[in-house]
Amino acid sequence: MRKVSPLIALLLLIPVLALAGQKTLQAKVMKVSDGDTIVVSPIDGGDFFKCRLYGIDTPEGSQSYGDEATKALKHLILAQRVEIQTTGDITYKREVCHVTLNGMDVNLEMVRQGHAWAYRNYLKKPYKTLYVEAETEARNKRIGLWKDSNPVPPWEYRKVKKNGNKP
Repeated sequence: MRKVSPLIALLLLIPVLALAGQKTLQAKVMKVSDGDTIVVSPIDGGDFFKCRLYGIDTPEGSQSYGDEATKALKHLILAQRVEIQTTGDITYKREVCHVTLNGMDVNLEMVRQGHAWAYRNYLKKPYKTLYVEAETEARNKRIGLWKDSNPVPPWEYRKVKKNGNKP
């Protein structure tokens, strides 16, 4: 029997460790906190938890179209049974999640409807292409936040606020 070197063993283990935080579950949407954050209750039991929608960023509540984004997400999924796929990432005590309702990619739908930006810094294939194309289409149709000629991305808005300046 051949021995496997520790380095080879570690390299073989990396993909397994990367997937360790990922899970798929059915859950009921209990609350929509804002346009890209929800609180869900797993159908099979377990504690409620917050989900940050993967790959999108919506205007902040105090920003133009922030309330509209929240209302749009409520309209799409509040009190609905959804499939949650966690990425294994956590941001500000929120699981980063991909949300599907009856086969519809909810994250992508928010971009399609013009309520969110494709969050390019964090998107990976195959989502990156789909989300960026959906954003371009919404922008070209001038729907949702794209009604404004030059909407301020939420990450820029937060940066200005953090520095104590008026957005």
